[in-house]
Amino acid sequence: MLQSWRWFGPNDPVMLDHVKQAGASGVVSALHHIYDGRAWTPEDIAERKAMIEATGLQWAVCESIPVQDSIKLRSGSYRQYIDNWKTSLANLGRGGVPMVCYNFMPVVDWTRTDLLYRMPTTGYALRFDMAEFVAYDVLVLKRPNAEKDYPAELLHSAKARLSAMSESEIATLEKNIIAGLPGGEDSYDRAGIARRIAEFDELGADDMRANLQEFIREIAPVAEDVNVKLGIHPDDPPFSLFGLPRVVSTADDLRSVLDAYKADANGLTFCTGSLGSRRDNAVVAIAEEFASRINFVHLRNVSVEDDKSFNESEHLGGDVNMVDVIHTLRKEEHRREAAGRTDSTIPMRPDHGHLLADDITKKTNPGYSLIGRLKGLAELRGIITAVDQLAPS
Repeated sequence: MLQSWRWFGPNDPVMLDHVKQAGASGVVSALHHIYDGRAWTPEDIAERKAMIEATGLQWAVCESIPVQDSIKLRSGSYRQYIDNWKTSLANLGRGGVPMVCYNFMPVVDWTRTDLLYRMPTTGYALRFDMAEFVAYDVLVLKRPNAEKDYPAELLHSAKARLSAMSESEIATLEKNIIAGLPGGEDSYDRAGIARRIAEFDELGADDMRANLQEFIREIAPVAEDVNVKLGIHPDDPPFSLFGLPRVVSTADDLRSVLDAYKADANGLTFCTGSLGSRRDNAVVAIAEEFASRINFVHLRNVSVEDDKSFNESEHLGGDVNMVDVIHTLRKEEHRREAAGRTDSTIPMRPDHGHLLADDITKKTNPGYSLIGRLKGLAELRGIITAVDQLAPS
């Protein structure tokens, strides 16, 4: 597996030298300063690639080219945005970037309610608390008819939770949910997110799924033409937020994605933390079923509660059996190598990490501090080494 590291560009508090010190050789990056739907030019791509390669690293994965909501709705200027997306994809491929990750989550990207959840270790994790999210959706945002989306017991918990919060705590909750987390595409104020959610009022899950399939059928041939592998990222968390359809959440959803274009170029970003955030997803079984179409891997762990709440645990400490996942992925790499494929190595990255030690006092991107990810990558590297020695095939 190609050990990689997400880097948010020149403004990332974690420098490329730190990436090398962590032991990674691949960089996962994007042109985060161009997130308005414009096509990425060969010159901008070459500049970023040269910056990475000057340190002896390789730009292994582009994460992500943003998918504008108009594409998900197939409304407004969606045609131009799709054409721009395909141009960016082609330019990345011609510029030597072999893998592109993307997602199809509507309105909000990956979402957490608490960015500083204190763990027993005294480090800090990211957390999604369903009662707090419902409190925001129903009682703060006051989305029309939102209460119909939740059971009475959860609504009761949400009201109790909100009544115990101060105004500053409510403001922090709102910021965490709608202001945008690292790598996300949009940042909203309260009125702005309400308007954007309303745009999806007439779009059901079947419509959203059809729109995703149409998008895949357009971009996958371009990826094949420029020798790029695609990997759609699962919804995070993998269930509806704000009543919006999320259609990359389950094994059935992944089958639909892969059936849209049956070629290796149309593949998955296998994120153990996202898929593992709902208990009816058997993460190891999903890895085994879709191994041949996994093009990129995010490895992190979660501890899940009954009401869809979860916190991000240590990489080896949550509900996902990381040893079995890595064993499955290594077997797939051996299979590809035996078949004579030149792209048998699957890039992976330690996804997120706890806020630890003196990083606690520094400016960091939530989930993307140096020490927590360094620790996670070291642990994952240990599993890879053990799997290779004890069960090489």
